[in-house]
Amino acid sequence: MVNSEAKIAKILLETNAIKLSPDNPFKWSSGWNSPIYCDNRTVLSYASHRADIKRMLSTQIAEQFKGVDTIIGVATAGIAMGALVADEMELSYAYCRPEPKAHGLKRQLEGKVDKNAKIVVLEDLISTGGSSLKVVEYLRAEGYNVLGMAAIFTYGFQIADDNFKNAKCEYLTLGNYSSMIKEAVTRGYVEESDLIKLAEWRENPAEWG
Repeated sequence: MVNSEAKIAKILLETNAIKLSPDNPFKWSSGWNSPIYCDNRTVLSYASHRADIKRMLSTQIAEQFKGVDTIIGVATAGIAMGALVADEMELSYAYCRPEPKAHGLKRQLEGKVDKNAKIVVLEDLISTGGSSLKVVEYLRAEGYNVLGMAAIFTYGFQIADDNFKNAKCEYLTLGNYSSMIKEAVTRGYVEESDLIKLAEWRENPAEWG
């Protein structure tokens, strides 16, 4: 099997989906200060990289989640890649919001999903897992069979592992923070001196900065 961690690290750095700024941190919607910002939607603009991720996700989903017959993308960042993966695997597809739509029909799930479907939820990245697991919780409450979740990238926080464990939801990711930082150092995106700050953030992101 292709080493997806190394390949994803290269793709995310080459497409500028990952931005590293230890001395001028970003502020996440959660309020956390962060030396890293990841926007995997950037990859959609690069045909060959987009195709590589689609194939890697499809392969690993088929291997880890036997019998999957439906992919559900998490709105909004997981919608496009979810559709690409479903097409690659020739599976049914829909997408779901973490919260119901505030207007119109106020739907949370968009698309037709068979009640007997075996579902894999697809997300672009996992930080704490909170918003992603809202989709899993909703689908299960509606009586759907969710096998697990797949994502392109994870920050590897312990809180995410704990949240998925508590939700009894298995998940896989192609790439992770540790492999990305290693590749970033090799390519000169960050200096060795920045690694202490990055490691401190990784250990305690809620209070860092």
